[in-house]
Amino acid sequence: MTTRNVSPRRATLAEIAMDASVSMSTVSKVLNGRPGVSEPVRIRVENLLAAASYQRRTDEKSHSGFIELVFAGPFNIQAGWTTALLAGVDRVARENGISVLLTVSGEHHGPAPEWIVGATTRNPAGVILVSSELSDDSKRRLRTRNIPFVIIDPAGDPALDVASVGSANWSGALMATQHLIELGHRRIGLITGSDDIMSSHARTSGYRTALARAGIEIDPGLIIAGRYEYEDGVHGGARLLAAADRPSAIFTANDQQAFGVYEAARSLGISVPNDLSIVGFDDIEAARWMTPQLTTVRQPLTEMAEQATRFLLQLRNDGDPSTMRLEMATSLVVRGSTAPPSRQLTAT
Repeated sequence: MTTRNVSPRRATLAEIAMDASVSMSTVSKVLNGRPGVSEPVRIRVENLLAAASYQRRTDEKSHSGFIELVFAGPFNIQAGWTTALLAGVDRVARENGISVLLTVSGEHHGPAPEWIVGATTRNPAGVILVSSELSDDSKRRLRTRNIPFVIIDPAGDPALDVASVGSANWSGALMATQHLIELGHRRIGLITGSDDIMSSHARTSGYRTALARAGIEIDPGLIIAGRYEYEDGVHGGARLLAAADRPSAIFTANDQQAFGVYEAARSLGISVPNDLSIVGFDDIEAARWMTPQLTTVRQPLTEMAEQATRFLLQLRNDGDPSTMRLEMATSLVVRGSTAPPSRQLTAT
């Protein structure tokens, strides 16, 4: 006698409505992200849908013909960096006949709570989030509606069931700091990124590791906390450079901060690289426009966005998100903003 494995029957919407003590129309509103449902009822229905592993049956035509690219607040909208990511998503999307909708919502960690309501109403073909985290509730609501999602440069360590694309932040920072050490620098300042973002911790760790490997004691006075903003470089750079025993080099957590250090040095009459070496991180286009051109760590932003979009398309075809976690290599791009300290003036 042959035994067959029979998959458990999926709960019907009528059964879910009965268990939730609501009407079928209410369940339909929750499932399709429509308004008119109180928050307690929505949460009760969402939990029942998730417990039943219910996903709306969809075909290609049931979704809107666009990918939604979400930047978590104005913090992430920076010239060069944003453009590189948008270009990568748009390139792969256009190759597949899909448009891109750009959304700015929320703050550092992720989109605002109300974003998920709008997203489920817009019903995109998929969502790509930049430097974000998603709540369990938001993930559940997207999955219930068969809206796949991918995170680029996650703010935190994503769950194993979340597709993500990042870069080798730790090794990039290690290379940047080692470059300065190999030039002969021993007092190397650091302006960090936001303390609540994973990439910032990795870059700070890479800096610390390079110093430790070289036997250089870490001086807390040479580390300035920042938030990945231009003003960090202006104000933090001015603090470092005004010290009696100022650093001969400064490594910044992104290029925007490095541009701010250029301005701080200029205002103090300090020449780059004769008096000060500077290394950034990202290699956005403007790094080549500086005088001198900025030495920086190249983060393959456009390629990261392209791969994230490919992951999203695979998820639309029932791909497994647990197999879609990629860390792309970074590389050091040496230009004119770094030089041996022997070329530099003695601090006064």
